[in-house]
Amino acid sequence: MTRVQQTWFAGLFLALIYSVPLVQSAVEAAGGRAPQFLDVFERTPTRQNLRSYEKQMEDESLVARAVRPWVQYSQFVLLGDAGEKVLLGRNGWLFYKPDVRYLVEPHSSEAVRAILDFRDQLAARGIHLMVMPTPGKPSIYGDRLTPRLDHGPVDSPTRAMISRLRAAGVEVFDLFELFAGRGDSAPPLYLLRDTHWSADAASMAAGRIAARLKALGWTSSGSRAYEVRSVRVRRASDILKMTQAPLIEALFPAEEVWCRQVVETASGRPYRDEAAAEVLVIGDSFLRMYQTDEPRAAGFIAHLAYNLQQPVASLVNDGGASTLVRQEMARRPQLLRGKKVVVWEFVERDIRFGLEGWKIVPLTAEPRSTDNRTAAMATPGPSRNP
Repeated sequence: MTRVQQTWFAGLFLALIYSVPLVQSAVEAAGGRAPQFLDVFERTPTRQNLRSYEKQMEDESLVARAVRPWVQYSQFVLLGDAGEKVLLGRNGWLFYKPDVRYLVEPHSSEAVRAILDFRDQLAARGIHLMVMPTPGKPSIYGDRLTPRLDHGPVDSPTRAMISRLRAAGVEVFDLFELFAGRGDSAPPLYLLRDTHWSADAASMAAGRIAARLKALGWTSSGSRAYEVRSVRVRRASDILKMTQAPLIEALFPAEEVWCRQVVETASGRPYRDEAAAEVLVIGDSFLRMYQTDEPRAAGFIAHLAYNLQQPVASLVNDGGASTLVRQEMARRPQLLRGKKVVVWEFVERDIRFGLEGWKIVPLTAEPRSTDNRTAAMATPGPSRNP
């Protein structure tokens, strides 16, 4: 390459670099806004502020927004790279990276301490606790992620935590054991391109939990008559949404899911919770699936009520089953009024990545009304956990 050609290429490269901020500033000025680069002078130059400024520049860049989708699409098609949150599995399966990271990264024992404390606080109110850690998809279908896991199931660290909790007298329902007994020829227990379980898995887990609660004598079958009807829904992938790349999302159709919607026999209305129920279910988006999402009344909560033949109460927080649901219970002590059992579901990745971690949350006593019309609290007593 001659010196003249080198000069031309260098000039073209510099023009390309400087044209991006110039175009951005021109468009912002035309819209009556001060150029974005001036925002840096309005912030204290700390590391956090500078990183926030850099992120804002990336998100609002006109050129980046125009080019990024095509770059992401090319990386996905040519390299199988779906972004920082998504892993491309085998035969069209998609996985959420934090689910996989949880299996290989160490984590503390904060969850165990928080669960034991919560169990003891409930026991002081005469309420039983059943814990239900939900496996992440790669724990059950690691072979759909990589052929290196074809030899057997993934050894999730959650299994060791279940053993510790049981040794401490906590009643834990082991979904790993339940799901492992499902044959390979059966329909998948998780959606192919979603982080969540299938409708069949939710109803199967609810049936086994109901049977266990009755076997323990913590509750018994009620007299409410429910029946189920088949409903088909189409679910868009939450994992694909995390790519933030519409061109990639368009490559995959929505998944068709057959659900069993629970309805009241007498009225034909879809199942509804009742605040005065003796069983309270708390958890995360796995409880929301098919329950408050379409088709409604077809998720774990409705099927637990169906198998118990009595309505239940519920408190659901997406991603917040580790601490946020307990904080909500502390703010609303009436949620525990008349309760005999709390079933606590949380997806296993939240043992490591749960919002707000695993804080110790003191439950608040429900204030008594001065006119004596407030319902009595559950009678405190020793724990009846086995």
